[in-house]
Amino acid sequence: MDNTIVFTHKDLIERSKLGDRKVQYKLYSLYVDAMFNVSIRIVKIKEDAEDVVQDSFIDAFKNLETFKYESTFGSWLKRIVINKSINYLKVKRIPIVAMEDYDYVAQQPVEIKENQLDINKIKKGIQALPEGYQTIINLYLIEGYDHVEIGEILEISVSTSKSQYHRAKKKLIQLIG
Repeated sequence: MDNTIVFTHKDLIERSKLGDRKVQYKLYSLYVDAMFNVSIRIVKIKEDAEDVVQDSFIDAFKNLETFKYESTFGSWLKRIVINKSINYLKVKRIPIVAMEDYDYVAQQPVEIKENQLDINKIKKGIQALPEGYQTIINLYLIEGYDHVEIGEILEISVSTSKSQYHRAKKKLIQLIG
């Protein structure tokens, strides 16, 4: 990894590990907006996303000694936010539909027309998807997780993640078509 990226804010992180509240607030200020954007894509409700982000920062600062610079601080924190957002959905209300009874069948490539690439149409289309599909689309396309990671996060099989993703993508293309 490129050390200039991995060690970004290292001084702030090390001083935060020592319990310096002012430095922790500075670190919080640097990342809060990005982490809110991650959470809101998953939980959908502004106030809930704010709560998830606050809880995530509390956990991150409590467990900062476990951060060993094996990734960027931002990606470590993002993982906490995503896990807390998913756990929030599990506890609160939103089931992720398990498709264990279905075998994953490779899908034929779907042709996408140029007019379907309008980012606003895509965002609106994602918002119109059932919540389970939104979660899979966000984790895979937006957050960049692979199906093995999604399976671990959502506690579903890899084949369920793949089939849900392909169904969500097909539905999204119908919606924006």
